Amino acid sequence: MLPNETPRRINVNDVELCVETFGDPEDPPVLLIGVTMLSWPDELCAALTGRYVVRYDLRDAGQSTFVDPDAPAYDLRDLVTDAAELLLALELRGTHVVGLGVGGFVAQLLALDHPDRVASLTLISTRPVAPGPTDPDLPDHAPELMAKLFGRPQPDWTDRDSVVDYMTATARLMSGRRGFDEGDARVGAGRVFDRAGRTAEAQRASHLGTMFAAIDCQPRWRERLGTIAVPTLVIHGDEDPFSPYGNGVALTEEIPGAALLTLRGIGQGLPRTAWPVVVDALLRHTS
Repeated sequence: MLPNETPRRINVNDVELCVETFGDPEDPPVLLIGVTMLSWPDELCAALTGRYVVRYDLRDAGQSTFVDPDAPAYDLRDLVTDAAELLLALELRGTHVVGLGVGGFVAQLLALDHPDRVASLTLISTRPVAPGPTDPDLPDHAPELMAKLFGRPQPDWTDRDSVVDYMTATARLMSGRRGFDEGDARVGAGRVFDRAGRTAEAQRASHLGTMFAAIDCQPRWRERLGTIAVPTLVIHGDEDPFSPYGNGVALTEEIPGAALLTLRGIGQGLPRTAWPVVVDALLRHTS
């Protein structure tokens, strides 16, 4: 299954979001939320057969409206409103919402603040609190990972080869025993680079979601998770060093009726080796 059309820009909430769809609009809609649409590889989207799949670039990432991800004039709730208005613009209701990483923050708040738009919720490699210091009962980023991530030289963010090398090394650090595929990492990083523009700020935001380190994410929402009423699936790698597995366990325990799918030997994200089990789970969860 190929995308239905070339990516298009849709006006919502005073910005333009770059959006791409797969499948038949008459099928159950699935909204995929990451940093950019390429957080969700083409083949993974195409594997969700029988679903109308929508992926998009957040503002200040990919080919959506770009202003200044290092000093954003918006907050996390604006990103949630972007997603809600995108569903309205596409005339989608009862949408199955899937959030990956920081996209999981948007997905949780979409289910909390716009429950009439959400048919089910899937949370992948995320946590129930915003970036920054975590709650005492939640595991934080692995110290050894953070030392390696931030102890190495930054790439030349305007040079494709430098960025691809850097992001491939990042993927290796984030992956568990079964999660790293160098070919996929290099191709994925190159595609993100080619879409993101030539400024260092645009590249950093599109690859790393750096706007989430700068935006206001208050108020907290963890204490509201018990009010989520839609079927929820939590997918988390048991070797995730960035948002360790205990975060997925906490989400499962605090969202009523949530189910936990544990990806053994997998770190952060959705590597190809996990696709068969994840696609099967998503198809069952979004039926």
